[in-house]
Amino acid sequence: MKYIIAIIGLLIVFGLAYVASNNRKNIKVRPVIIMIIIQILLAWLLLNTKFGLVLVKGFADVFSKLLEYAASGISFVFGGLANKGEMSFFLEVLLPIVFISVLIGILQHFKILPIIMKAIGLLLSKINGMGKLESYNAVASAIVGQSEVFITVKKQLGQLQPHRLYTLCASAMSTVSMSIVGAYMTMIEPRYVVTALVINLFGGFIISSIINPYTVTESEDILIIQEEKQSFFEMLGEYIIDGFKVAIIVGAMLIGFVALMAGINNIFELILGISFQEILGYIFAPFAFIMGVPFSEAVRAGGIMATKLVTNEFVAMMDLAKIQDSFTPRTLGIISVFLVSFANFSSIGIISGAVKSLHEKQGNTVARFGLKLLFGATLVSILTSVIVSIVL
Repeated sequence: MKYIIAIIGLLIVFGLAYVASNNRKNIKVRPVIIMIIIQILLAWLLLNTKFGLVLVKGFADVFSKLLEYAASGISFVFGGLANKGEMSFFLEVLLPIVFISVLIGILQHFKILPIIMKAIGLLLSKINGMGKLESYNAVASAIVGQSEVFITVKKQLGQLQPHRLYTLCASAMSTVSMSIVGAYMTMIEPRYVVTALVINLFGGFIISSIINPYTVTESEDILIIQEEKQSFFEMLGEYIIDGFKVAIIVGAMLIGFVALMAGINNIFELILGISFQEILGYIFAPFAFIMGVPFSEAVRAGGIMATKLVTNEFVAMMDLAKIQDSFTPRTLGIISVFLVSFANFSSIGIISGAVKSLHEKQGNTVARFGLKLLFGATLVSILTSVIVSIVL
């Protein structure tokens, strides 16, 4: 039965993407089929094999050790503020972002990450039928972040047609930054974080290939990476500050969104006797069902999905942690991978703002197709969940 639901889910996702397509005649079916098969194989490898278990454990252990290192610095500065035995979300989940941001900066400075990103991007371009720039951008977004990635390709931003710009932005919204992966791993199972990271990469190409199909000519398929010349300690200072900014911004958004959601829920409960999240849960329940969530759990799962869309993934993960015991392990896995992406309304502003800071005209272009961008990125998250439901 789960395979029938998964097939229906795939058809609905592809159907919705097809309806939104701006060039249906140019959709390349072969790369889409190949990438779907790759997604299924990777999900099976990461979630159902000993090799995948070892790989995920190794990945999780690395981030666990990084969080330990980060904790030593946090304890030195803030140790007296935290009550022993009690978890402070800001101190233990958000502030480690600063340390991981520094590591990314060091790997960037010594040209290790650019080599990796270019190599993987070149390989992906052979599979997805897109250009080298699009493939590089998708990999880079998953490592350096959805706003920082545009700095690395700013020399080409002004020359890009809207259709190519859409694909770049869709990749940035469909993935998550490596700097906050450690934070996610403190809230949901690491194996689902790792799986979503890998699967979303291909999912972004699949949905973009349907919604926004085009062919890149050899003359257009040029990759120019912008590399700023800085001293080692200038770079350290910049990435430390950038990491702290991310932690502060996420913390501020959580304060605002959690408080707002609590207030809205209370108003709806007083007037209608049902919370706003429950109403959203009913709206999103059909999507949860096609993702493989049992009907009895679909409304609660739909509420978590909707929370992620209207607020952000951190708020949704916090809500999931509160009710995770009410879900079966399979449902928990399906919802967890759905949450690992930047597909929410606030990301429209973040991405368009990042592009606008580098090229005002292109930033306005991104703002105009912002809702279509969010629609595509949300379909990527649903697609990833459907794929995972096949192997769980």
